[in-house]
Amino acid sequence: MTMTEHRTGPAGEWRPSACILCECNCGIEILVGPGGRSFDKIRGDKAHPASHGYTCNKALRLDHYQNGRSGRITRPLRRRADGTFEEIDWDTAIAEVAARFTEIEAAHGGKTIFYYGGGGQGNHLGGAYAPATMRAFGMRYRSSPLAQEKTGEFWVNARMLGLPNRADVEHCEVALFVGKNPYQSHGFPRARSVLKEIAKDSGRSMIVIDPVRTETAELADFHLQVRPGTDLYLLTALAAVVVQEGLVAADWLAEHADGVAEVTAVLDEVPVARYCEVADVDEGLVRAAARRLAGASSVAVLEDLGVQMNRDSTLVSYVEKLIWLLTGNLGKEGAQYVFSSMAPIGRDRGHPANEGPRSPVAGAKIIGGLVPCNVIAEEILTDHPDRYRAMLVESANPAHSLADSARMREALAALDLVVVIDVAMTETARLADYVLPAPTQYEKYEATFFNFDFPRNIFHLRHPVVDAPEGVLPEPEIHARLVEAAGALGEDDYAPLREAAAKGRQAFAEAFLGTLAERPGLMRLASVLLYRTLGPTLPNGAASAAALWALAHKCAQDNPAGVKRAGYGEGLDAGERLFDAIVTNPHGVVITDDEQDETWRRLGGRRIQLHVPELLSEVAGLAARPLPGPDAGSDWPFVLSAGERRAFTANTIIRDPTWRRRDPEGTLRMNVVDAERLGVVAGDRVRLTTRRGSAEVIVEPNDRMRPGHISLPNGFGLSVPGPDGGDGGGDGRGGGGGDGDGAPVVTGVAPNELTAAEDRDEFAGTPWHKYVPARVSLLSDVPA
Repeated sequence: MTMTEHRTGPAGEWRPSACILCECNCGIEILVGPGGRSFDKIRGDKAHPASHGYTCNKALRLDHYQNGRSGRITRPLRRRADGTFEEIDWDTAIAEVAARFTEIEAAHGGKTIFYYGGGGQGNHLGGAYAPATMRAFGMRYRSSPLAQEKTGEFWVNARMLGLPNRADVEHCEVALFVGKNPYQSHGFPRARSVLKEIAKDSGRSMIVIDPVRTETAELADFHLQVRPGTDLYLLTALAAVVVQEGLVAADWLAEHADGVAEVTAVLDEVPVARYCEVADVDEGLVRAAARRLAGASSVAVLEDLGVQMNRDSTLVSYVEKLIWLLTGNLGKEGAQYVFSSMAPIGRDRGHPANEGPRSPVAGAKIIGGLVPCNVIAEEILTDHPDRYRAMLVESANPAHSLADSARMREALAALDLVVVIDVAMTETARLADYVLPAPTQYEKYEATFFNFDFPRNIFHLRHPVVDAPEGVLPEPEIHARLVEAAGALGEDDYAPLREAAAKGRQAFAEAFLGTLAERPGLMRLASVLLYRTLGPTLPNGAASAAALWALAHKCAQDNPAGVKRAGYGEGLDAGERLFDAIVTNPHGVVITDDEQDETWRRLGGRRIQLHVPELLSEVAGLAARPLPGPDAGSDWPFVLSAGERRAFTANTIIRDPTWRRRDPEGTLRMNVVDAERLGVVAGDRVRLTTRRGSAEVIVEPNDRMRPGHISLPNGFGLSVPGPDGGDGGGDGRGGGGGDGDGAPVVTGVAPNELTAAEDRDEFAGTPWHKYVPARVSLLSDVPA
């Protein structure tokens, strides 16, 4: 059984696709070079329905992802007894991996096989097939990078509104960014253009809460340059000013919200001046910002990793939402909204803190189905009978991206089996027992499920831009083969549906739904069932898109008015028209076109719950807490932000270090006063030390950082082949796709060599990557 192949067109033509370097996935067009592999030029795609030709500087460097030095692998690899790798064929790889998973399931239960990943930025389509593999081997627990970023906010949204929400920054009167620098991180379409539009409009304002004077902060009317780790104090002060000065939207709250009295009673008692002092932000500026928020016709608020990977992250998410709810900013243009979706990303059941599912060893709260990343090693390095014993990692790199890399490597080594599905020989793949190679994001059909736009929401099924090399398989094919090797599906299951598909989509739909009704156990295997039966009927080899058929019908069923306004009609045919449009339009399509009041329909009459007892009690007790350190007299006088987004960083998606035009080694940024005190200047090397490790780094003094605050960029510390040329795929060093074969090169510092897994949020378990106590020493002061 093989996939339906797709062959791209001739070289020398512009081909539509999308950037994969942040959640916006802006539309781009790529001019493929004469050899059919190189990206000679890249430009914005004016036909893309969200970005309309916009790109930032990062998208223009994507040839370094496709053809740069990355450690590309193009054959399945199996670890030898001596630790090196050997190439094996796909039949052997699938049979052996399935047999090993089956053995572990039989001996210890499928719950001991852990799944991590599901797709990097823009690489989500394969993840839609992972539940079938999990079902085939009885896997119960999973996680992804979302669990070290967004799960606290997921849970708060579930408790307060029941559904996730986003912000209409493009049309707001006031934009509030909390721990977010959209000039670099984006997070909404045409981010840099929208920021400049707000900054130039005298009738609009921008408020930024960030310890760094970022590019966004420089455009802002109010920059609240908070002391690192004190965001909760500052936000509570802002909310308290709104209440204490009588600026709440009382009539709106009476109509839509419960718990107003409990919340306002707590905020009435907040010592605003004291909290501003703790946050080290001028009280007058805080009060002016609060009045501007309360007086605006619309406010759009976005938080991001600056607070979501910091102290009190879940509480910060709660108070941030209190601010825009107390001022009535939901369900109108320029405010917060509830969006349509193709997949339920960001949804949680909102169990109280002492209820709901837990991880088997650490007892950590599972939010949105995701085990907190910071407890994964703890779930492995134990003699508990339910410990994880095997791990399937897909399009992710936990050995590099999760806290305390040394302990994560120890945990991976302790597992009975590690299987990695990826494009390159990543830091995690180097520790695996089997590595299964996949095409790059430009060699296959791919998509993102980060579809958050409103009122016109967008979905983009990207078509292959260049042909995949021989020897790789797309993730849906890998999952299908694993499911079949487990005996969960086979020809007897496929044959009736193939026969129905040959008669047309209506006959297939009736047969497919009938099969699931008769055999509900197939529900979690449905993606592979669709891939093997509907998939071969799709045009231009788009078999991987088969799972979108069910999602398109669900979208049409859940959002009938928006789907109809988007031009797909109504009833059962709407889902088919939507699916066909998604599959055939390489520029992306509008999936829903909503009216402003659609937010209220999606809430279904549910009243907003301002009073979340576990969280409000913590806010009430904030004044009695010990103040966050460190200070200049301690062993750890600095606070390190480990993983700052900069102009040429993009997580670990682009592994080739030569893609960076600036900051090639990833400098340690610090305030000029701190540099003068240490006696260092730009370009000097220093020793950075935390409780977990140390590294030698280059200093970049500037006046953007607060004294005592330092930062390292994300995306560094990767090991890639050297530039000498050649093909090193067989021994696990990488190869193919233009990779070098010299000695491995590591550029810059891997931030998680310095972070600690135990430093995590008390509610969601998200890490404190933006609050790492540290010290900086001259190299001459470090003992040899």
